[in-house]
Amino acid sequence: MSVPEPRPGAPAAAATTLRLGYGTNGFANHRLDDALAVIADLGYDGVALTLDHDHLDPFAPGLTRRVAAVGRRLESLGLAVVIETGARYLLDPWQKHAPTLLHDDPTRRIEFLRRAVRIGADLGAEAVSFWAGVRPETVSPQCAWDRLVAGCATVVDAADAAGVTVGFEPEPGMLVQDIADWRRLYTALDKPARFGITLDIGHCRCLEPWPVPQCVAEVADHLVNVQIDDMRRGVHEHLEFGDGEIDFPPVLAALAAAGYQGLVAVELPRDSHAAPAVAARSIEFLRAAAATDRHAARTLCSAPADAPAAEGSSAEPPSAEVASTQTPSAEVASATASSAEATSAKEAPVHM
Repeated sequence: MSVPEPRPGAPAAAATTLRLGYGTNGFANHRLDDALAVIADLGYDGVALTLDHDHLDPFAPGLTRRVAAVGRRLESLGLAVVIETGARYLLDPWQKHAPTLLHDDPTRRIEFLRRAVRIGADLGAEAVSFWAGVRPETVSPQCAWDRLVAGCATVVDAADAAGVTVGFEPEPGMLVQDIADWRRLYTALDKPARFGITLDIGHCRCLEPWPVPQCVAEVADHLVNVQIDDMRRGVHEHLEFGDGEIDFPPVLAALAAAGYQGLVAVELPRDSHAAPAVAARSIEFLRAAAATDRHAARTLCSAPADAPAAEGSSAEPPSAEVASTQTPSAEVASATASSAEATSAKEAPVHM
């Protein structure tokens, strides 16, 4: 994965190995051109572009012309891009996210994903991200799984033909909700070269059995897209940094240790009402978090090579209780969860 040169005039902190992006689903009240301008002006290196009715609708007329215009806009602003496909009501005005690959008729979803792949190819996207969906009550688990594998195979074929990498995202509450589920799907598809994983950092805290930095290490060889947000155990709610339970310096250090050079895109889809302010706070928090951990700072922020590693930068066995992280430098009490806690988290209600 190539890393573009920083755009002229960008703040020095942006010209680091850590490449920060921001999701357009957190700018739902902005025109796309305006959202891209704000994101670039704040110093972000890229954008996670959710194809939606108001942001490059893949089903509206003049798609080729509009994609070309967005490509020129991205280039002029010096923004890299990944394509996200989590639009809520793009395909059905009555049912959120429907149809998915698990429904009786997934035709419209498959066409959407094919178009997303083509758009990704035209824009030079680093990845095109998608997920499984929630299993309909009328569909058996085995039938849903078979439909998912077949649908993903179709998307992988389209990605291979277009030369595009896809990142499949485990999503709490969906048929593939964690890293173990992703591995099962990856194996069922015969381990395609262009089928990677999109890792949402918040989801790791929500339900994975490992500490968040270990989650990064577990999928390092397959990591093609990263979303970042704060979250609490057992609750699928994307929170601003410092409002959840994640200790971010070790997470950023883990991304550096994994050799990940793709975008790390802030994912706050429920904060469009205050998008510019939230995006500004987010980039400052992440820069401070990178600087807080000496190991992360040495790798991500061009600190002296002989800077000592900070205590706690590696994962340590945690207690069951997790302290809330209010600042980038706050100490968090836990890193790993017991198997009982992990099971409880998976069964807990989630907010989609």
